[in-house]
Amino acid sequence: MSGRALSFGVVADAYERFRPGYPVELFDTVMAYAGRPVRSALEIGAGTGKATRLFARRGVAVTATEPDEAMLAELRKHVPANVRTVQAAFEDVRPGERYGLVYAAAALHWTDEEGRWSRVAALLEPRGVFASCGGPLRLADAAVEEAVRAARAPFVASDEVPSPDGTPPDREMQWPGTELQQSEWFTDVQQSVIERRVTMSAHDYVGYLSTVSAYLVLPAAERERVFGQIMQVLPDRVELAADITVHLARRREDD
Repeated sequence: MSGRALSFGVVADAYERFRPGYPVELFDTVMAYAGRPVRSALEIGAGTGKATRLFARRGVAVTATEPDEAMLAELRKHVPANVRTVQAAFEDVRPGERYGLVYAAAALHWTDEEGRWSRVAALLEPRGVFASCGGPLRLADAAVEEAVRAARAPFVASDEVPSPDGTPPDREMQWPGTELQQSEWFTDVQQSVIERRVTMSAHDYVGYLSTVSAYLVLPAAERERVFGQIMQVLPDRVELAADITVHLARRREDD
């Protein structure tokens, strides 16, 4: 697991405050795909529990795994009693109990490629569902986006996480669907998009940026400078394209 993957704990409270939660449409999409009641789930990289509470508040018994102690402490403040928490990276989760659903919300790209899908499969019931969701928050106004890009350029070339397998952004099937299609463990791979717009103040948008790994790994002085530069070019309020890309797959039956 990379240093960027473990950089979030220092801003756990900001992560909770400034990152938007997940809409009920995500829950509905996963359950419609499952086609049957899902009673138990394991979450990979739960962070502060943005997705955890979406599923747990609708009756799913969630086991939330998260390697960062500060993030997990923040999660425990916000989730219902049917959530069990485990401080562990996904690679350290040992198979034992099997779940109807294993899912990751904006976290799967931090897991190790080697053995990823066999580990997921080992945690799923036969015909159990795997779900991954996420997507960057992009400034909806092209002129504002260009101004922010220019402001950050001396410090950060790009603040997005590249596709882990190098899939071009114009390819119809995106990662991790590309890997799932090649995996011997999974079938019925589907990709869909939940369209979403979010409006927030300039201050809150910079607060969101303070939780993005590309900025978190900067020296503190540089981080403050780039945020100051960005604030200067932002309007009072910004609109964000915050579409959620959802990948779904079903574990094959045991032989």
